[in-house]
Amino acid sequence: MQLTKSKINPILSPNPLNQWEERCVLNPAVIYDDERQKFVMLYRAAGDDKRHKIVLGLAESDDGVNFTRMSNEPIFSPCNDEPDGGCVEDPRLTKLGDLYYVTYASHAYAPGQYWLEPYIEGVTKPPMYLEEGDIRGEIMPFYAKENLTVSCLAATKDFRRYKRFGRITEACVDDRDVVLFPAVINGKYVLITRPKFKNIPNVKMPSIWLSFRDDLLEYEKPELLITGEQWWETQRIGAGTVPILTKYGWFLLYHGVDDNGIYRVGALILDKDNPLKVIARTKNYIMEPDQPFELEGIYNGCVFPTGTVVKDGTLYVYYGCADKYVGLATANFEELLEEIMKDRV
Repeated sequence: MQLTKSKINPILSPNPLNQWEERCVLNPAVIYDDERQKFVMLYRAAGDDKRHKIVLGLAESDDGVNFTRMSNEPIFSPCNDEPDGGCVEDPRLTKLGDLYYVTYASHAYAPGQYWLEPYIEGVTKPPMYLEEGDIRGEIMPFYAKENLTVSCLAATKDFRRYKRFGRITEACVDDRDVVLFPAVINGKYVLITRPKFKNIPNVKMPSIWLSFRDDLLEYEKPELLITGEQWWETQRIGAGTVPILTKYGWFLLYHGVDDNGIYRVGALILDKDNPLKVIARTKNYIMEPDQPFELEGIYNGCVFPTGTVVKDGTLYVYYGCADKYVGLATANFEELLEEIMKDRV
């Protein structure tokens, strides 16, 4: 079964009227606000500046398809005094109690226009992207010197004011695609990560791991959930969307990357009480890049799911397209779950 892509895709495109989002908008977190009956989207954005400073914008929708930008300024930006001083990117939104928690990837320094310059993933040369008068380069922790990706946590009630909690992944490990489960399971918060561990037996690529703790900010040693198995996930895999609890277990989407660097989408169902136990996993991808705006952009050949909403039996999947646009795909949720369960582990 394949997800059905919206006929009006891309549903969000770069905005030439705002410098901070004139180059790209992508990889959105989306959640449904029951009180206001609105789909709320936090999206990654950047302009055409050489530093490629990455920020988050805000958009809302009544129908989940047609989104309106809610601000002419970024809604959440890097903070020079924090580990996210260079960029905030690829958010995921999780509701716990009356707060919306945002997990996001960050760098101490802006990554630069990575699609143009010689670039090693996860490692750039920070001084190249310092702003005039910035003295942070004089005393830097390890993750800043290497400009590693670290993932951070923030919280909000209204999507306009945010409380930063800082780094929640290891400082010496490049780690992104971090997603927080929307429930406490057996007294523990559960965090999905994709650390780039080295020299791990039987794990040859960046993979999906789980960490547990009774504290939102400090987590125990990660445990491997899955690594790549199929031909379309031979280079790396990573978590996509916030898990959704169903009668079968926890449903979530993930991305897989093949040997040619093409991003596709798979799905998992995890045990309700023990999310380290995989109930079902798609052998075949359920979405791949096949549209012009997915095949050509900043990163060619990429569909990157980061947000899901279930409304009136329909699963809405929001994804980044070629690192430049936001796309939407849908499915009858129950039918999709039944198809996934055919690939029981």
